[in-house]
Amino acid sequence: MMLFKKRIRENIKKFSVRKIILAISDMFIIAVSALIANFVLTPFSLDLSTKNLAASIIISVFTCSICLTLSGAYSKMWRYFNGRDYLSCLHGVLEGIAAEIIIFLVIRGNADGVFTLLQAVVAIVGICLFRLIFKSTFIDLVEVGRKEANLKRTMIIGAGRACRLIISEIKNSNNENRNNVSFLPVCIIDDDEKITGTSIDSIPVVGTTKEIKKFVKEEDIEQIIFAIPSCLEDERKRILDICSSTEIPIKVIPFISDIIFDDRSRIVDQIRDIKVEDLLGREPIKFNNPEVRNFICGKVCMVTGGGGSIGSELVRQISKYEPEQVIIVDIYENNAYDIQQELKMEYGDKLNLITLIASVRDYFRMNQIFEKYKPQIVFHAAAHKHVPLMEVSPMEAIKNNVIGTFNVATLAQFHDVEKFVMISTDKAVNPTNVMGASKRCCEMIVQYLAQQKGKTEFVTTRFGNVLGSNGSVIPLFKRQIEQGKPVTVTHPDIIRYFMTIPEAVSLVIEAATMAHGGEIFVLDMGKPVRIVALAENLIRMYGKRPYKDVDIKFTGLRPGEKIKEELLMNEEGLQKTSNKLIFIGKQIEIEEEHFAERLRILRDAAQENKEEAAVQALHDMVPTFITPEEFNNKVLEAV
Repeated sequence: MMLFKKRIRENIKKFSVRKIILAISDMFIIAVSALIANFVLTPFSLDLSTKNLAASIIISVFTCSICLTLSGAYSKMWRYFNGRDYLSCLHGVLEGIAAEIIIFLVIRGNADGVFTLLQAVVAIVGICLFRLIFKSTFIDLVEVGRKEANLKRTMIIGAGRACRLIISEIKNSNNENRNNVSFLPVCIIDDDEKITGTSIDSIPVVGTTKEIKKFVKEEDIEQIIFAIPSCLEDERKRILDICSSTEIPIKVIPFISDIIFDDRSRIVDQIRDIKVEDLLGREPIKFNNPEVRNFICGKVCMVTGGGGSIGSELVRQISKYEPEQVIIVDIYENNAYDIQQELKMEYGDKLNLITLIASVRDYFRMNQIFEKYKPQIVFHAAAHKHVPLMEVSPMEAIKNNVIGTFNVATLAQFHDVEKFVMISTDKAVNPTNVMGASKRCCEMIVQYLAQQKGKTEFVTTRFGNVLGSNGSVIPLFKRQIEQGKPVTVTHPDIIRYFMTIPEAVSLVIEAATMAHGGEIFVLDMGKPVRIVALAENLIRMYGKRPYKDVDIKFTGLRPGEKIKEELLMNEEGLQKTSNKLIFIGKQIEIEEEHFAERLRILRDAAQENKEEAAVQALHDMVPTFITPEEFNNKVLEAV
């Protein structure tokens, strides 16, 4: 009973004048429906006496009004009514008539079923028709030509300078009849409780971020603008998590480092849709090393795997620094063609671009390329990276990753390349799969060559999962949501480090610039992210509810998959660099004689497609290569 009273009080608080008018109209329709029902039944002598009819009208108006309120029939403004809201009217009337029947049974011991059934039908038709006709005629006619009719009711998070600029620009846009603004500011949320109850340009500050969901419902909010560009990463993620749980669209203004505050740029034009990286809990990392231009400018740069997600971004960023020549090497011609055409459209003849189809496995073909083009800097991004696929075909990981790296690296050394930069992965740390072990072996090859005297400086860069890259989990989640299928996550406790493609590539170039040979550069990627939380937030960003509108299924860890990735091996320490976000792992001495012999055994086993022998040779080369079961058990025990 207390809960019933509480719900009534909450619904009464939400009533506006227009909603009260709607409720009164419904009461009138319910009363008239009783009269119509009685009139229809008169020829059949089934009509009620005047006394019983009056009692029926009073009771049905009372019960139906309460039930319509509780069913949410008045929770939206008329102009926003949709099919679900008409259904709430149906439920409200039926429940109210049912309550009327129960009351008559208690008072009189009987109820006229035919009369109440006919009354219910007439009332439902009348109430729904009233809304439909009123919405399609009066409201739409009144609002024709009114710009507000096309604007979305908007909540702004943050009452700072960005909020004030947004409101000011929206008002100016309305005065100038600009059509590219679709915001109607309704309320402001800010965690400074001192300003709650005040207003900015007549827009009220209604509460704190803890009350976002409450005011979204009360104010019929249709979209949210997150307007705190200087917000700290943890707080930003907390607030965006609350916003995403409201299941309405969210827009954000850029990070403070990206936003433009000047007379030429309107902040409204900088508002964009929320992206997955906004929910990662940190600001995108920016690299601003003036030495990068000096390092790249005027050099011949070669990128293996230049058509892939990392390789193509490497080519894009290198091209900005005016290299003498850029050489793309890739085995997959479609990707190579795409990045070639993109760069031709952007730079035309200004960029000396060479695109070659070749495999890093082919030593002699790669040697031809080195001899002809004489690259000064080599970025080695070519690799097989899909963990489950490489578990099924381990020889391909060894041939492409290990032998391919050995080919390109030794050729770089032979042709006196200035710097060789290999792109590694966090999966190389305490690897539990063939792909990770093969990349760890590649790191050892680079360190092995760095120990030898020569002109080439060898460097390794290591980072975690890359958002939006080929094989990334985000595109898969998006396809599943868009196709109405459950989102698949391997394990509820699985966590990963994430970074964007531009971040990853900036790390590679920055590391190459500061490298002196033999280092493994590691990026401070902030806090790891639970994959299930990422999936939930992505579902909410589509305006859907996790586990209700879109289910999340746990499929079990895939072959070779870890619950938690690491960035540093146990035997590696951390050494700071001039960039506070980049660290250097301690170099490990490689026993040259034993390493070369083990590498030969590994190569021969892979080329002869002897799977068991190849995997065993990989274990011999990488002592930290353990089974995923062993690793995951340790992680779960620690948790």
